[in-house]
Amino acid sequence: MRLLLKFNLVFILIFLLGLAAAGYVSWTLLERNARDEITQNARLLMDTALAARAYTSQQVNPLLETQMKYTFLPQSVPAYSATEVFNDLRKKHAEYGYKEAVLNPTNPRNRAVDWETDLITQFRTNKDAMEIAGDRETPNGRSYYVARPIRITNQACLRCHSTVDAAPKTMLERYGPANGFGWTLNDVVGAQIISVPTQVPLERAQKAFTVFMGSIAGVFIAIGVVLNLMLWAMVIRPIGKLSQFADRVSLGELEIPEFKRQSKDEIGILSRSIARMRTSMVQAMKMLES
Repeated sequence: MRLLLKFNLVFILIFLLGLAAAGYVSWTLLERNARDEITQNARLLMDTALAARAYTSQQVNPLLETQMKYTFLPQSVPAYSATEVFNDLRKKHAEYGYKEAVLNPTNPRNRAVDWETDLITQFRTNKDAMEIAGDRETPNGRSYYVARPIRITNQACLRCHSTVDAAPKTMLERYGPANGFGWTLNDVVGAQIISVPTQVPLERAQKAFTVFMGSIAGVFIAIGVVLNLMLWAMVIRPIGKLSQFADRVSLGELEIPEFKRQSKDEIGILSRSIARMRTSMVQAMKMLES
């Protein structure tokens, strides 16, 4: 096996090991950053929903108190306003979602489905849980969700949801007496759930990973080409000439021109050693002839 082939085999092995290590580290970091971005977006949207609820509760609801005596206005309900804001968002971004899923809601559109019911059950079982997050498949692709419990901490909420008799008549006229009652203070009745797509950040991470790994591979290949040229010019070629020179001397061609190399590296030292050996052989042959 020639020296250049051995060198390239070792270089390719190092290249593959380095590429694998760089790929593992870079993809781990890029995926982690993408996941952090997804989580941050979900929590930002959750805080946006809470801000919409607070605005409705603090500023819109007081303005509608008089009208509420004559007709129930869902716009005065914080959950309704937050849901409507996100429904408008979904007109352009259908992959995003927000729902205040409730086991026994007043408004039927807020009724929890199977996987939402499981989340609410977890919150009811673990009273200390403040947030649950995870991935799930949706018709619009893979989605990341963040859920927080809806806990009755305000006595004012029970005015509409404790018993049918205590509920405003205008609300009963709109939604009927069948649902949304029997809530108790500090009870978990549902979950606020934000869903955000994972595809876009992960695709960006994949593209960045591809560009990075392509760049690394290109750099390694360029280095390999340069090293091969340097190895051929500085080592392989001089050694080949020295080998031919030594072969001719060993076959008795003592009159061939001297191999000259003035460098002070190892090959230069070797060439001068072979030259001295040739000179010694010439002198020895002359002594034998005389």
